[in-house]
Amino acid sequence: MMTFDAWLISRLRAHGAYSGVSDGAYGRAVIEALKRVQQAEGLPVTGVADEETVAVLRGPGNSRDLLGNDPTAPAIPAEPSWMREARRLMGTREIPGSKSNPVILSWAKALSGWVASFYKDDDTAWCGLFMAHCFGLTLPIEPLPSNPLSALAWSQFGQGLREPALGALLVFSREGGGHVGLYVGEDADSYHVLGGNQSNSVSITRVAKSRCVGIRWPKSGERLVGGRIRLQPNGEVSRNEA
Repeated sequence: MMTFDAWLISRLRAHGAYSGVSDGAYGRAVIEALKRVQQAEGLPVTGVADEETVAVLRGPGNSRDLLGNDPTAPAIPAEPSWMREARRLMGTREIPGSKSNPVILSWAKALSGWVASFYKDDDTAWCGLFMAHCFGLTLPIEPLPSNPLSALAWSQFGQGLREPALGALLVFSREGGGHVGLYVGEDADSYHVLGGNQSNSVSITRVAKSRCVGIRWPKSGERLVGGRIRLQPNGEVSRNEA
């Protein structure tokens, strides 16, 4: 089944607002295309795929558009855009040995500056780099930490929350450093976290609640949806994500 973001790109293309790649990623080109549609339709120009904008995109586009008014089009997902990007990359993992995964290295290159110069090997911890990719791609005006490679630096990102919600950023302490990832849900003792550098891959793992030192939400992000999500324990609790 087509994901919402792949559908969104196809509809933006049909409406003549998008000419980029069809990779299913909700990135800067998609945001600019959404703004063009919103401006043309007299809607608030936010770059967010809200209900009004999606309703326009569900309608017919160009003369060759056969999907307009398609009742099977995906609903707007509850997961915020940065979490959908993280989920799209599930399974991305380090390459053992001297080689590095070019996808992971590309995230550092896209951040440019000192990060691109410094990060040359996926043996270097990359949970913070992964979060910088997800937020930087989907929320281009959101300030990132000055050192996004430091997991603990993310404790000052965006704004604080008293309790987690779907897609909230969780910051954890660990011996010798920290870890950072996105809230999927929780059981009695652990948060279920979607993040990078978990068993050397992008995955969902359980991290003890006692290690959590920060719950954050981007200031320019979509609104919070719901609250805590209760899940059953599944798999071992992570001890060290380095």
